[in-house]
Amino acid sequence: MKASSRAPRPVAIDQILFTQGFGTRRHCAGLIRHGLVSVEGRVIEDADEAFLTEGLVFEVEGRAWPFHEKALILLYKPAGYECSRKPSHHPSVFSLLPAPLRERDMQPVGRLDEDTTGLLLLTDDGPLQHKLTSPKYHVPKVYEATCKAPVDEAQLRQLMEGVLLEERDPRLAAEPVRAAQARMLPDGRLELTLTEGRYHQAKRMVAAVGNRVLALHRRAIGQLSLPTDLSSGGWLWLDDEGRRQALTAAEDEPAAG
Repeated sequence: MKASSRAPRPVAIDQILFTQGFGTRRHCAGLIRHGLVSVEGRVIEDADEAFLTEGLVFEVEGRAWPFHEKALILLYKPAGYECSRKPSHHPSVFSLLPAPLRERDMQPVGRLDEDTTGLLLLTDDGPLQHKLTSPKYHVPKVYEATCKAPVDEAQLRQLMEGVLLEERDPRLAAEPVRAAQARMLPDGRLELTLTEGRYHQAKRMVAAVGNRVLALHRRAIGQLSLPTDLSSGGWLWLDDEGRRQALTAAEDEPAAG
């Protein structure tokens, strides 16, 4: 028997607002009741009015919001922010986002230290997060490091051939950690491409070859680079193309082990 495909069904506008992080259903209904929600320039008066969500853009208090069943956000992380919803000593990166995004169950895709800057992805898409963070999928992350001393050819070779890091898990401690690429940039900084996500990995690898990272910046994940026109602390939605670029190296079959 041929499987039947279900046509998309319209969804009530208060439910749409609820799924997009605008508060409880009661609060969303209140936004509608006070004339604060519109679609295509028309103020919505009925909380039960339904819309197809594909390609839907609605406005709340005059701000346009595209519907995303699963959110994927690119954030230019500044120094001095923690990648945690419950930060210890510094503000959370989530404080840089508007309230509806803070209300969604998003998590950072791999954490950056509070003093590390650059490209940070946040998503509420669990399978996507797994692909981007699992070492089995070898998604490259490109870092630019300012080091205490100039990195020499011997250190570059060590980083490529592999170094041993101190680990609580003896199995990890016995496995050399290798950079997928290590090279010097024209301005004297070290460019390091890693495909794992161990704790403080870039800094610890540089320390293992006898140097020290003074400043660290993540420029790219997969083929997704930090936009040159995005200011520190700024964010943007990623569309399907951005998702594909981030996942480029994750679409291959995972490595054995």
